Amino acid sequence: MRTIPLGQSSLQVPVVAVGCMRITSLDKAGAERFVRTAMEEGANFFDHADIYGGGACEELFSDAIGMNASVREGMILQSKCGIRKGMFDFSKEHILTSVDGILKRLKTEYLDVLLLHRPDALVEPEEVAEAFDTLERSGKVRHFGVSNQNPMQIQLLRKFVKQPIVANQLQLSITNATMISSGINVNMENAAAVNRDGSVLDFCRLNDITIQPWSPFQYGFFEGVFLGNEKFPELNRKIDEVAAAYGVTNTTIAIAWLLRHPARMQPVLGTMNVDRLRDCLKAADITLTREQWYDIYRAAGNVLP
Repeated sequence: MRTIPLGQSSLQVPVVAVGCMRITSLDKAGAERFVRTAMEEGANFFDHADIYGGGACEELFSDAIGMNASVREGMILQSKCGIRKGMFDFSKEHILTSVDGILKRLKTEYLDVLLLHRPDALVEPEEVAEAFDTLERSGKVRHFGVSNQNPMQIQLLRKFVKQPIVANQLQLSITNATMISSGINVNMENAAAVNRDGSVLDFCRLNDITIQPWSPFQYGFFEGVFLGNEKFPELNRKIDEVAAAYGVTNTTIAIAWLLRHPARMQPVLGTMNVDRLRDCLKAADITLTREQWYDIYRAAGNVLP
C-alpha cells in the first residue's frame, strides 16, 4: 500500500484510512475477518471515535482481533473525542477522561493519533494545550489533530498548542466538494460555490496538515451514496466509463478521484464489506488524468467559470 507522511510528522500512513464507525454491524468473526483483511492489504490505519456505538465499536475492534502487543505493533490507531450528548466539550478534564476510556476499550497503552471531533464553541485553547501536553508526556498520545475545523479555529489552537496539528478530518466527496469548488470560483459574481470554510483546503496544504475526507461516497449530510444512484445519472455514466478504462469498479474510481488531488489526502473509508474494501484500496495504484478528474467533477454538476 502506498504511504504518505501524516502532516508534519514522521509517521508514514497508508493513503486510505479504514473507518470503524460501522463495525458493530458485523459479528465478532466478521469483524476479525474485516480487520485482518485490511491489514493483509496494507491498510493498517484504523479510524475510531469514542462516540461510535457509544464505545462499542472500539470494544468490538479490540476483542475481535485479540489485541495484544504484537497485533498493536502492526497497526496505526486514531480516535476522536469531544462530542457529548447535547454538547461539544474540549475541556482538559473531558479530553483526558475520554482518552483513558478509548485506551481501555482498544486495549492499548497509546494512540498514534488523537483528533478533536467537532468544534467546541466554548473551547479554551489553553486547556486543550494542557491536555495535549499531559497526554504526550504520559505517552498516551503520539500525534494530534482536529476534525471539521476551519483555518481560524486551527490557528487559535496553534497559538497555545505546541504539538503540530497533523490532520483535519473533513467531509469531502465528488458530490460534496465545495472546498474545491470555492477555490475555482474566485472573483465570480453569483459564484456556483460560496467559500464557507475559510479556504480550509489551501490552508491545510500551506501548513502541511493532512486532510482526511470522511463519507467519500455520500452526497448531502448522510443522505445516501451517489454511486448507482438515479439522482446522479451523468456522474455515474462518467465514473463507469473511467472505471471501464482502468478495469476496476466505480468504487475504485470514486476514491481515486480524491487521491488524484495534489493535497495528498487520506480518505476515510466507511465500508464493512471486504470486497468493497479491496475495491477501495485499488485506488492507491491509479492516477487519474487531469481530463478524467475534471470530467468527473463536471459530471457531478459542478460548473467551471
